Amino acid sequence: MSATKGRRRYDSLRRDAQARETRGQIARAARELFVAHGWAATTVRGVAREAGVSVPTVYSAYGGKTDLVRAVADAADLTADPAHMVAELEAAEGDPARQLTAMASYDRRLFERAGDVIALVRDAGRTEHDLAEAYRRARHRGDQTRVQVFDSWPGGTLRSGVDAARAVDIYAALCNIDVYAVLTGERGWSPEDVERWWSEALARELLS
Repeated sequence: MSATKGRRRYDSLRRDAQARETRGQIARAARELFVAHGWAATTVRGVAREAGVSVPTVYSAYGGKTDLVRAVADAADLTADPAHMVAELEAAEGDPARQLTAMASYDRRLFERAGDVIALVRDAGRTEHDLAEAYRRARHRGDQTRVQVFDSWPGGTLRSGVDAARAVDIYAALCNIDVYAVLTGERGWSPEDVERWWSEALARELLS
């Protein structure tokens, strides 16, 4: 390989790295502004100013405001490490109580690291159809994970009168952003306290 080709290759890698860094700057700025000021008061121009880039750069990187908040929400979901939850579920196969703990642990990480973004998407979805649909899809994905886990358990694992669909409903009533926010924000619980209580409560409510 010639020196010129080598420089071109590294120039390309450098441009890619710079583009990723710019996208990261924009996403961080957007999250800060969305959380601090809400959906309606945040503008693409404001995000660009906060990130230190031009307005066209924001549109080029993410599209409009709806696309930007959706990207912020997707990034927030990844911070909870869904792959780690899957690994824990697999490691706990045959032990329903441990699998409930794995799911509760994921939700604790999600709400601890991204609860502000989840609340933002839910609230913005009251006026923005695309965000309402994104929130609905995210909730549906979580429900489907739980259905798959509950359906994998042998008959008699769930309490009498509780099928997989009802178990998902009970899980949703216990492990949600509002319960987490009340316990940590108003009642002084630590995230670990919430996770521990969720695990114990789910086992009591769901397992025979």
